[in-house]
Amino acid sequence: MANIRSAIPLTGVPFPRSEYERRQHKVLEAVTRARLDALVVTANGHLRYLSGYDGSGAYFAPFPLILRPGRSPIYVVREYDEEVVRSYSCIDEIITYTHQQDFGKVCADVLRQHGLHSKWVGFELGCWGFAPADVNALQAQLPDLKISDATRLVSSVAAVKGELELECMRDAMRMTDLAVRTFQGSLREGVTELEMAAAIAAAIKAEASNAGDEFGPAPATILFGERTKLPHAAPTQHPIRNNEPAFLEIGGSKHGYTAGLVRCAVLGRHPETESLHTLAEEVIEALVAAIKPGTSAGQMDAAGREVLKRSGRQGVFRQRTGYQTGINWAERGDLSLEPCAEEILTVGMTLHMPNILCSENGYLFGVGAHVLVTEHGAELLSHTPPTLHHA
Repeated sequence: MANIRSAIPLTGVPFPRSEYERRQHKVLEAVTRARLDALVVTANGHLRYLSGYDGSGAYFAPFPLILRPGRSPIYVVREYDEEVVRSYSCIDEIITYTHQQDFGKVCADVLRQHGLHSKWVGFELGCWGFAPADVNALQAQLPDLKISDATRLVSSVAAVKGELELECMRDAMRMTDLAVRTFQGSLREGVTELEMAAAIAAAIKAEASNAGDEFGPAPATILFGERTKLPHAAPTQHPIRNNEPAFLEIGGSKHGYTAGLVRCAVLGRHPETESLHTLAEEVIEALVAAIKPGTSAGQMDAAGREVLKRSGRQGVFRQRTGYQTGINWAERGDLSLEPCAEEILTVGMTLHMPNILCSENGYLFGVGAHVLVTEHGAELLSHTPPTLHHA
């Protein structure tokens, strides 16, 4: 870990300062292209991407990172969290406020001092972390401020990964693949969802310890039997029985970079979910084949839906096709693969495509792919086959 401030043990940022400066420079280029005078970043994943600090203290009020061409970044944070922000970020200029009601005035003062009180400033209005009340507080202080929605500006830059980021993604996927192998190897009648989660966590902890790497907890949805009808439900003491399905969506994580994957299994036989899985495999194959630089997110989405249309079972798919990945499992405002989406696929993007289908009886089942967009198409990051596992 590249410790910028080493006074406090085990603090610092995971990448060299030059890497964060590269990212900030790319974002500022996007700010200029958007004809904005500055950008105020408030989404936690975007804060971590640009500074190293994960923004976790911002539950209280926003922790805006202010970026302006030709100037160093400025962090506006709660006074209580100042030391942790200094210790876990690469930002030198930090301004603090004490109480929640102070946020609007202090942030407005910073914008005013830098001549931005009547300029065009981008805000992440469509992301978590910046509420309408925060907008109102700023406008009350700066009535001439011109607010522009820059929700997708940082995400458009963060979607394209640098080499250091790709190393993290590959390492994270290595943990994801380990989790899938553990899931498949531990599936037996009577095992509970929580026991499976514990087995996966233990396997990842042992591997990370042996490798000397820093991996975070793997976000997971583990569901057995009738509980596979519950999207995003947490594991419980529910056991799997013979001739029941098992669902896993999991993502190993390193330095916040998460590589998600969907893999499913059947203990014995379960024709209803097996049929869903066969169709999901066909959709994933079409999606991966459609990936190439210059293709729009909407065109990719359409390639998968065409397979569903030909099957006559369009109603089994009830969500978006996928989304960009990197820091945070799925930051609101990031690139989304859905109908009519206009974002263009670029070399270096990483995408998670969880093709989870819903049967007439409500079972959620399927398979996914996590890919890197290359000059020649798509590179599958996972090494576990997309076929249905039978135990």
